Amino acid sequence: MSITDEIKKYAIEALKIEAQAIEQLTHFINDDFVAVVELILKSKGRVVITGIGKSAIVAQKIVATLNSTGTPSIFMHAADAIHGDLGNIQKDDVVICISKSGSTPEIKVLAPLVKSFDNTLVAITGDVNSFLAKQAHFVLNTFVETEACPNNLAPTSSTTAQMAMGDALAVCLLKQRGFTSKDFAKYHPGGALGKKLYLRVEDISSQNEKPVVNSNQTLKEVIVEISSKRLGVAAVVDNNKLIGIVTDGDLRRMLGKDLDINQLTVKDIMSTSPKTIQQNSLAIEALHYMEDKSISQLLVVDENNAYIGVIHLHDLLREGII
Repeated sequence: MSITDEIKKYAIEALKIEAQAIEQLTHFINDDFVAVVELILKSKGRVVITGIGKSAIVAQKIVATLNSTGTPSIFMHAADAIHGDLGNIQKDDVVICISKSGSTPEIKVLAPLVKSFDNTLVAITGDVNSFLAKQAHFVLNTFVETEACPNNLAPTSSTTAQMAMGDALAVCLLKQRGFTSKDFAKYHPGGALGKKLYLRVEDISSQNEKPVVNSNQTLKEVIVEISSKRLGVAAVVDNNKLIGIVTDGDLRRMLGKDLDINQLTVKDIMSTSPKTIQQNSLAIEALHYMEDKSISQLLVVDENNAYIGVIHLHDLLREGII
């Protein structure tokens, strides 16, 4: 077996082992899981998630997912918790402790302390008979048969299972809250993801020039207008009504014909069916429309179909929408 084939073989084996670990979790979605979801939904506090080692890293990821989907959460490292950070836990908080074995020294100290504060303790553990599981009010089982690590030592399948269980919680919570893409956008205003969810066509088109001509203008005038505004297009407007469009392509096609260009006006070369988009449409909708029609710009109109401006494919690229 070549090195290439060997590497592919190991990678596929690891993925299959982890996929089986996640599949097994479906058998562990029980009444405790339902109770935890309902508890968090009713709670007036936050979700405090703690762990140590690799489980602590998983805890941070779950916290980030919950926060971004409408469930206020914080991370508390188990080692730091028993050295002062227990003060982070407030009266109505739900505490989730993640531990594969459920029996690490820090967890053994932490679990009884959380209960002594009268907070609800939820265990995410691979051992339902562990110290943590016995201390917890509710247990979410993340048992795995084997790690993807060939030595069955490095946390791989087990951390994947923990993370998947956290995702399952987050999805159930957002579904029960009726959390929508608009809500999601509130928590993700930055970056390409946020822009896809909230950036509107008018936010972009308002930054562009507004190339416009009337149907009786000369060929030279329309060429100057398109060139000066640098959007590859000009809207044709008569009596404040959008009646057509002239593009770079229209000009090139016209030059390929045996015509007297000195006698031509805008109405001789314009298209009378311009592709338009409403100014309040999402920018991502403009992208999909351009892709569907294989064009690079759209005329922007208001609710009365009045010409507002132009949005170009390059604008979407600049904004990171593409």
